[in-house]
Amino acid sequence: MSYNTHYNMGSGSRTARTFEFGRTHVVRPKGKHQATIVWLHGLSDNGSSASQLLESLPLPNIKWICPTAPTRPVTLLGGFPCTAWFDAGELSEDGSDDWEALDASAAHIANLLLTEPADVKVGVGGFSMGAAMALYSATCYALGRYGNGNPYPVNLRAIIGLSGWLPGGRSLRSKIQSSHEAARRAAALPILLCHGTGDDAVLYKYGEKSAQSLSSAGFQHLAFKSYEGLGHYTVPAEMDEICHWLTPKLALEGTRSMRN
Repeated sequence: MSYNTHYNMGSGSRTARTFEFGRTHVVRPKGKHQATIVWLHGLSDNGSSASQLLESLPLPNIKWICPTAPTRPVTLLGGFPCTAWFDAGELSEDGSDDWEALDASAAHIANLLLTEPADVKVGVGGFSMGAAMALYSATCYALGRYGNGNPYPVNLRAIIGLSGWLPGGRSLRSKIQSSHEAARRAAALPILLCHGTGDDAVLYKYGEKSAQSLSSAGFQHLAFKSYEGLGHYTVPAEMDEICHWLTPKLALEGTRSMRN
């Protein structure tokens, strides 16, 4: 199953940007449908390759939705156009974040989850830039709103980030701690972060710093797993960790029966 969608962000202003998202690929649950997770690919990748990685996991109760990011010029690549959830420049605390595109992608993700049955738990995960988007979605959920102030409509139950970073980490703590409701949501949201110490694309220190920023902001239900020597890619040990972590967090049934 696949489909396209686009968003026009802005209220009629001449500077409004249109974001055209690519195809969405869905991996159907092989057992009872208990959870749905939107999984977000990395820079210049697509939803199809993400779905191929996920369909082999022994998680029969999860439906995976794998969208494809818009194609846009990316500052990090000297303006070269490729699929990206937002424009990324220098990865640093002082780097400027593309808030408009972050909000557009977060809204696209939330809209994919809005149509899921009420008894199905929902979450967001991703790799690299997709992990950054998952963490931005987590902050929108905790705050109850997107960066532009519009209400965030989905009750997220799990967040997974592989080899990623946290956009807007500097101001997160003050935003979360200014609201009892935001602090409550942050404290209850399970987050799994995995990062390789040999990552030369998104340095390990950025993953570590992201975990620290989330933790100090009040995301207490956070696990940070480091993988010695791992570069900027996924390995079976990480996918096993995801399976072991998700099963109790989402109270999934039937996982063991799928294992060899």
